[in-house]
Parts: sequence; structure tokens; C-alpha cells
Amino acid sequence: MLTNISEDLKKIFLFGVGAVAVTAEKSKVLIDELVEKGDLTVQQGKILNEELKHNIKETIKDTVTVNVVKSETPPSADTVVEGLDKMTPEEIQKIKDKLDAMTAAQMTEKEIVEVSDLEEDISEKEIDELK
Repeated sequence: MLTNISEDLKKIFLFGVGAVAVTAEKSKVLIDELVEKGDLTVQQGKILNEELKHNIKETIKDTVTVNVVKSETPPSADTVVEGLDKMTPEEIQKIKDKLDAMTAAQMTEKEIVEVSDLEEDISEKEIDELK
């Protein structure tokens, strides 16, 4: 009877070890299959992502047009004056410098015109006398 109990315990122990071994083996196979499916899913996801990117680029290229509109009329003086409040001191100084240069150019041009008008009024004889 004692040998029967020890034999039975031995069989139960071996049955447990076998069950653990079979479960580990089956779970390894199952995990390998899931990993393989997971890899395929990741690869399929990458492929689908690339296809979507390509399709979106094609759709955008076919349907979207960009129109650049350039205003041909310069801004009005009122618009420029209103914009001065938003400008930095450096930008305002650039505008002042440009206005000064334009004013100087106009003054020079006006002086040239006046001299030309005087030359027309003075005869050659008077020019010789001035020399």
C-alpha cells in the first residue's frame, strides 16, 4: 500500500511536470505566432501609411491650386500713417532716411530746372560777360 501511494505521488508529480512542459511549449508556439502576426501587422501598417501619404500628395497635387496675387497699387498714405504705430524705431528711421533722400533729390532736380530756365533767358553775350 505504501508503494502504491508513493507510485501514485510519483505519477501525479510527473503528470504536473509534463503538464507544465506542454503548457510552456504550447505557449511558446502561441507567442511566436502572435509575434509573427504582430510583425506582419506593423509591416502592413507601414505599407498602408506610405500608400496614404502618396494618395494624399496626389490628391493635393491634383486639386489644390495656389494663386499668388500681387497688389499693383501702392498703399495709400493713410494706410502707411496707420502702420507707423506698429513699426519699430529702426523701421521709422529707415522711412525718415528715405524721405530725406527723396526730398534732397527733388531739391536738386528743382535747382537744375531753375538753372536751365535761367540759361534759356540769358543770351550768349551775357554768358560771355559773366565769365
